[in-house]
Amino acid sequence: MADQKIDTRSLGLDIGLSFSKWLTGAENLHYGYWKGLEVCAANLGTAQAAYTDLLFERLPPQPCRILDIGGGAGETARKLIALGHQVEIVVPSAYLAERCRRNAPQAVVHEATFEDARLEGRFDVCLFSESFQYIPLDQGLAKCLDLLAEGGRIVLADCFRSEGFTPDKVHAVTGGGHPIAAFRKTVAQLGLRGSDEIDITTDVAPSIDLEQGLFNVIGYAITRVDGELADKRPKTRRAIRWTLRRFLSPRRRARLDQRLNRQTRNAAVFAANNIYLMMVLRPV
Repeated sequence: MADQKIDTRSLGLDIGLSFSKWLTGAENLHYGYWKGLEVCAANLGTAQAAYTDLLFERLPPQPCRILDIGGGAGETARKLIALGHQVEIVVPSAYLAERCRRNAPQAVVHEATFEDARLEGRFDVCLFSESFQYIPLDQGLAKCLDLLAEGGRIVLADCFRSEGFTPDKVHAVTGGGHPIAAFRKTVAQLGLRGSDEIDITTDVAPSIDLEQGLFNVIGYAITRVDGELADKRPKTRRAIRWTLRRFLSPRRRARLDQRLNRQTRNAAVFAANNIYLMMVLRPV
């Protein structure tokens, strides 16, 4: 049997979700809302719950039909269903679809990209929770307009590249998303009206420091093992280093070193290059 390509995305999601569940009891990978909280691993679950509460304040007060676009592992859908809402989820991978069915068995799950998903009926809410940035800007909101029921709304929470964003050709700049100016232009062109918008950049940014701290612990462990190999198993160490140079480009090695051993990905850099918004959009 021929070798098959390793699905690194699913592998990373599996590890990340497993770690999140071990630490917080829920399979959440989204930012936390840290206002009033000490930034530490013990408070991650509380911060993520605060984020969800803030997001849900933008939903209609009565139970309604919600399309959870890019619904992750189904944790948000599970909470929406507990509040009486009817939920359908769109997720682009088989792995996430399986997690959604397990965590939110009452939800209808569509395994597809939002652009390709075939959806029936009208929705009172199209919800993006850190998924909007992965959908082409000229398609996401426009498709929502075709799916909204009369009086419906788009609830959006995500990161955007700020006007002060500075690309780095060597190191990855933390954060992401569509350029905020291009997003504002698209909203205006589609005749959407925004409300309940809040900028929570500084309140979610500490999540970056917490994540970086975890990677630094992993980097420290690798450095310690490397030191032991250099002292006691130099041939094994040389073989490992040769393999890394063989399969990882200098750029990839630099980014891996940044991720594991540096603190260049931090809350201050995130806030300088990104803007994190929650909002409601409605057709005029």
